[in-house]
Amino acid sequence: MDSLTQIVLGGALAAAIAPAGHRRAALLAGAALGTLPDLDVLPINLLTDDPVQRMTLHRGLSHSLLVLPFVAWGIWAWCRGRGGRVAESPRRWFWAMQAALCTHPLLDAFTVYGTQLLWPLPVRPTMWSSVFIVDPLYTVWLLCACVIAWWARARPLARQALMAGLVVSSLYLGASLLAKHAVEDAAKAVLAERGLEDAPRFSVPMPFNILLWRVVVMTPEGFLEGERSLVADRAPMRFSAHASDTRGLLAVADYPAVARLRWFNHGFMKAEQRDGKLVLSDLRMGAEPDYTFRFAVATKDADTWREIPPEQMAWPWQARQRLASMWTRIWNEPGSPAAPDAVPASSRPAPHG
Repeated sequence: MDSLTQIVLGGALAAAIAPAGHRRAALLAGAALGTLPDLDVLPINLLTDDPVQRMTLHRGLSHSLLVLPFVAWGIWAWCRGRGGRVAESPRRWFWAMQAALCTHPLLDAFTVYGTQLLWPLPVRPTMWSSVFIVDPLYTVWLLCACVIAWWARARPLARQALMAGLVVSSLYLGASLLAKHAVEDAAKAVLAERGLEDAPRFSVPMPFNILLWRVVVMTPEGFLEGERSLVADRAPMRFSAHASDTRGLLAVADYPAVARLRWFNHGFMKAEQRDGKLVLSDLRMGAEPDYTFRFAVATKDADTWREIPPEQMAWPWQARQRLASMWTRIWNEPGSPAAPDAVPASSRPAPHG
């Protein structure tokens, strides 16, 4: 999740657990601990300029639930040894620090990016993908709670606001999981009719909401992409088919960078040739034809591909226009004048790498 969300979650948790008289200090300490894991980008960027490594090392060691409890314990022990508030109430501060730090990766796991909760175990990153990386309707309750708690200090109102903010934001996460389940059911019914019930797929909410969702299904020729509005849609889901250079992707499958990407993004990649290079796009973040993460991994040499150091690619896309279309799509079902139809697809499933 974005830094503001992690700051207010950490601050709210620490302030709710720490003694009332320490509330402002707990808000600041929780905010610092809540954003601490994302500082891993600083050493990562110093250690490597490989864009694939930079992407896939993020949310690794610093987000591991096998590491962070010990980090929180170390910070707590150091603070207790210095005296002051932590020494006055060591038990409550211990749990305040644990909660502020360890909830960071758990919240990140609700996004689609991928969080290595069990690093260094060789398991694929967790991506529950039920909330977008920035979702104001999750963050606003925690932000309001922290503001009230800062103003109210030790008064009962502060704790009441903090508990209310934590409960409502948690209920929102629960609602996002229910929304995801409804979208998955709608997609499954349509895909089963096309023999795609076992095809690798994922669903993810569109930016800033949990009302409009995107579903991607992998096929031998490429992938299918569909949308589902939980507000407007009543008819079966519609999918549009998109091609991918699956032969090119197979030819470079053994390249270390490609293998690393496949492990990190669960194989949800599109391959295309652009300016003589083979470019891999992470299908999880973005929507056809625009994606946040694109990497050139090979160049054409006669009729074969030759490995090159990964390059992160970017080309312009109309983000502002896409957001306007998304807002319209939330309230309009495909087929209505405001929401164009998608093209039904009829492809068979592909093995998932």
